[in-house]
Amino acid sequence: MSYSVQIATAPTKFLERLRDKELERRIVKALRGLETDPRPPGSLKLQGSESLYRIRVGDYRVVYEIRESVLIVLIIRIAHRREIYR
Repeated sequence: MSYSVQIATAPTKFLERLRDKELERRIVKALRGLETDPRPPGSLKLQGSESLYRIRVGDYRVVYEIRESVLIVLIIRIAHRREIYR
């Protein structure tokens, strides 16, 4: 079963402004991995939500929602770990 990964506007702008191309490559690789496994090892379900998860990519976090009924993974936010939960 393959999921479609969709990225919201804010995470897209974050990736465009990112100067560290190695980090950008690692984040994009992690996002592509969500197509085949939306709950990879190391992903955590966020408390207080039914469908929000997060994965680590170095010091950055990717928060996403899994929509099981339509097989979509929606990337909601990408930010440094000190800023992601504010």
